[in-house]
This record gives sequence, C-alpha cells and structure tokens, in this order.
Amino acid sequence: MTKHPGLSICVPMTIPFFDVDAMHIVWHGHYVKYLEIARCALLDKLGYNYDAMRAAGYVWPIVTMQLKYVRPAVFGQQVLVDAHIQEWESRLRIVYVITDAVSGERLTQAETTQVAVLLENREMQFDTPQDWQDIVRRAMQSEA
Repeated sequence: MTKHPGLSICVPMTIPFFDVDAMHIVWHGHYVKYLEIARCALLDKLGYNYDAMRAAGYVWPIVTMQLKYVRPAVFGQQVLVDAHIQEWESRLRIVYVITDAVSGERLTQAETTQVAVLLENREMQFDTPQDWQDIVRRAMQSEA
C-alpha cells in the first residue's frame, strides 16, 4: 500500500526521566504511551480526533496492538515517533516506527488496530463511518 504523506505524522520526543528504570532504559510499557501521543497528533492533523469521533456517535477501542523492541530508548534521548494510517475502510490500522532522532536508527516498530463501535448500542461496525472515510479520502487528495 502506498504511504500517503497526508495520512502520516512524525512526532519528536525526548525520553523523560520518569519513563526509565534504574538502568535509564525506557520501561517497555511506556512505549504504548508514545504510540498514543503520535496517534492523537495524527488524528488531530486529520481533524477527526477522539472528541470528533464521539460527537459522530462512535468510540474506537484498540482491539490489537503489536510492538517489536529493536533497541532500547534511554533517558534524554531524542526520538521520532512516525505514525502512518495503513487501513481505514473496515478498521483503523496505524503503523509506527520509533527512531533515534540523530542517527535514524530504528528503536521500535509497532501497529495498532481500532474498530468503530456505535455508542448507542455498543455494536462493532464492519465498515468505518462514512464521515471518517470522507476525511481520509480528502487528506489523500489534498496531497496530490
């Protein structure tokens, strides 16, 4: 699948002290937070953040998450969290890559999958809402 710039974002971060263990290495559970920060920035960029989803009558829980730790991130390290929407029509699948901001070395790769759930009855939708699909298509067309 083609990577569309309009469906991607790169978020710079500095690893804070409160995210590391005694060896100054990021505790594995904090990577989930880094993914969430990038995902929220990407959804904000598209104009369809969690508030907009709820206003449209949907919640979007994460149903799967995969992380592969390649190299540890450490206290004070400058990192880039890249997030890219890979699928959007039947589910929202985002692929992430966390790299060292200076060397470009890959530290972590991950993927999350979310599904639309109708708020009124808590039923999972087999297609994402039309307003979401329209937003994604507009983002893809605007980069042309």
